[in-house]
Amino acid sequence: MSRYRLLPTPAQEAVLRDHCAHARFIWNLAVEQQSHWRPGRKSAPGYLAQCRQLTAARKEYPWLAAGSQMVQQQALRDFAQAMANFFGGTHGHPSWRKAGRDEGFRVVAVEPGEVRRLSRHVGEVRVPKAGLVRFRWSRAVPPGVKSYRVTRDRAGRWHVAFASVPQPIPAPGSGLAVGIDRGVAVSAALSTGELLRVPGLGGAERKRMLRLERKFARARRGSNRRRRVRHAIARLKARETDRRKDWAEKTSTDIARGFDVIRVEDLRITDMTRSAGGTAGNPGRNVRAKAGLNREIMRSGWGLLVRRLEEKAPGRVEKVKPAYTSQQCSACGHVDAKSRESQARFACTACGFACNADVNAARNIAAGHAVTARGGDGVARPVNREPQLLASLTGRE
Repeated sequence: MSRYRLLPTPAQEAVLRDHCAHARFIWNLAVEQQSHWRPGRKSAPGYLAQCRQLTAARKEYPWLAAGSQMVQQQALRDFAQAMANFFGGTHGHPSWRKAGRDEGFRVVAVEPGEVRRLSRHVGEVRVPKAGLVRFRWSRAVPPGVKSYRVTRDRAGRWHVAFASVPQPIPAPGSGLAVGIDRGVAVSAALSTGELLRVPGLGGAERKRMLRLERKFARARRGSNRRRRVRHAIARLKARETDRRKDWAEKTSTDIARGFDVIRVEDLRITDMTRSAGGTAGNPGRNVRAKAGLNREIMRSGWGLLVRRLEEKAPGRVEKVKPAYTSQQCSACGHVDAKSRESQARFACTACGFACNADVNAARNIAAGHAVTARGGDGVARPVNREPQLLASLTGRE
């Protein structure tokens, strides 16, 4: 999707807020209907049945009829698609949407002329009930757009995203393959030796964030002071998010243009960033350290980088099992945990080869090494062998 900064007037912003509230209300009603379903009960109403219920509700409630029927119907369409994704196993179950966090709506059936350019940096789009709303023309709008989505982030910024599937980046045809090792200290290490880091907040910005978070903790709930501080924190976090997205876009484009095959670790990021808090009966250990690690993993943009690579270079991204890639020597194939001297240095205990630890892992990923638990490459004879638990229990040699 092609996203642009929307510039509504105060009157238009009030209409957009109403659209967001109506779309969120309809979505939550659909979630509530689905939550009442149990095995053995009659199935929850589908999209067509919900549209008929929406028509009846608009006749009964004037405040709902004052909104756009298209916006409200598209909320039901989005919910139907979310349920299809859930049953298909690609997404989780649709959950409740909250004011201030989930602000947005979708418009379809865009006619020619409803999206046009006014000047070099200004365009306008027709929004139901709001008229022509201006947006910043930062780049050309894809031709023939039929739908768009309007969103508002926590920092109070409005955006319009036109639905368009961009063309994939063609392979250079050089036959080169690259491996990418993702980490925290180094966001992405390439097998070519490049070390890439996500640009986050600067030193002064981090200090200001810390002061704001402390002020927010002291503010009374529901007060204007707490609302102002929350908005200031959201603006800083939005700045950090924008920098991470910009880095992921530029990095993924450069990698897709430079290599035919792109190999990455097959990481389960959701499981890796799961909380270690445990339960009251079985509390976790090192909870604060694990929470800090989770935050740094999310800030590194691991999933975003791979997702954009898969979208820009479809069919050219391969996922490699990450087991022992950081302990295997990329020169001789020897596997030894002692070779990883530190977070940044790798020195093979067999051949003496030394280099950056992340680059060494990226080279193993680029080669597509399927390292087994016994070491080696899984094809040749293992370099080292772990003791077998079954043999020790049964007494067999």
